[in-house]
Amino acid sequence: MIVVVGRLGRWALRQLGAVLGVSVLIVETVYWLTVAPLKGRGFRWRSAVEHFVEYGVRSLPIVGMICFLIGVIIALQASYTLDRWGANRFIADLVAVSALRELAPLMTAILIAGRCGSAITAEIGTMKVNEELDALTVMGVHPVKYLAAPKLLAMATAVPSVTVIAMLIMIVGGWVSSVLVVGVEPEIYLAQTTGAIVEKDLVTGMVKSLFFGLVICLVGVYRGFRVDGGAEGVGRETTASVVVAIFLIIVVDLVFTVLFYYL
Repeated sequence: MIVVVGRLGRWALRQLGAVLGVSVLIVETVYWLTVAPLKGRGFRWRSAVEHFVEYGVRSLPIVGMICFLIGVIIALQASYTLDRWGANRFIADLVAVSALRELAPLMTAILIAGRCGSAITAEIGTMKVNEELDALTVMGVHPVKYLAAPKLLAMATAVPSVTVIAMLIMIVGGWVSSVLVVGVEPEIYLAQTTGAIVEKDLVTGMVKSLFFGLVICLVGVYRGFRVDGGAEGVGRETTASVVVAIFLIIVVDLVFTVLFYYL
């Protein structure tokens, strides 16, 4: 019993320490994003733009391909059931609403977490192992200002931007399979799509994508700052970064799904 309680206590203390560490990181990052520039302490705008290109533009090919294929799959799977009732025209409704509210934001976030969240952790972790973070501190440059703030701004804008394109691509994938395979008339599919989409669907997806981006960046940066033990530590924290980010993305998705369900 003592061993069990001891392990439980140590686990609880580690989780509490992680929550406190992330909270401090959030406060410092928000300060360097908002208050510090107003006080004339500067902001690395060029770095933020470069990170936006990396997280957003260079993620488009893989995100677009996956979302197109998912749109095709959803349409084909839906036709199995809807065809029995002669309601294949409603494939468009299913694909459009699913893409905007759930699948496009979720798939975009998971792919960017695997591609970019791990890179953030590896970059900062390598800098810590090589004592570059200590060098920044000695030179009077705050590591959060230099590393975290530009990355957070870039990720918070890149993920929603890519998500909008992913929504469109997923709908196009559904259109292609519905028209070429299932036999739905192109005009009917487009009419059903425009009739099914409402403003709330787009708002739901965009709000989710914004918080997904924040989660991906904060987890990646926090795990990078925690790296110790050399190259092995970098690999361990990079793996943990992807796993934790995807888990938290699902949790955030659940929270906002329930929230918007009652709104």
